[in-house]
Amino acid sequence: MDDVLNAVQWPAMLVTLLAAWLVAARSARKRVWGFWIFLASNLLWVLWGWHTGAYALILLQVGLFVMNLRGVRKNEHRR
Repeated sequence: MDDVLNAVQWPAMLVTLLAAWLVAARSARKRVWGFWIFLASNLLWVLWGWHTGAYALILLQVGLFVMNLRGVRKNEHRR
């Protein structure tokens, strides 16, 4: 189980990069998808941070989660 939780950082990194790519898109639809994917990456980082004891990372991800929820809300209204 330890190896699985240690490996979570890699999909978290890939999901974060995909989300950043989509959020930078001109299409509002792609941006909304990007914010939703960012929310998934926040959860993955919290899981990994909890496992490794990286509490500052967890707090950062909670803050980013709130900002990403705001991004979803603001971009869904523009569709």
